[in-house]
Amino acid sequence: MKSTGIIRRVDELGRVVIPIEIRNQFDILEKDPIEIYVEGSSIILKKFESNCIFCGSTKDLSSYHDKLICKDCAKKIGNLDSKKEK
Repeated sequence: MKSTGIIRRVDELGRVVIPIEIRNQFDILEKDPIEIYVEGSSIILKKFESNCIFCGSTKDLSSYHDKLICKDCAKKIGNLDSKKEK
């Protein structure tokens, strides 16, 4: 992990402001969802990105029964169906 030298205090509601420089660097806009991870004694904030439920890809996603799936996985699943029919 790289230290930024920036220190912020937690307010009475448990909030911490992410400095504008860091938000700009990671393209985090107002109202963007942020994921929170814990790794050992560290708290990690990550901009949330929707991903394929099978491979984790964030590109070329489609919704199927309220689940996201990428085109590559959809193609592989389609190939499974055609193999069963033979």
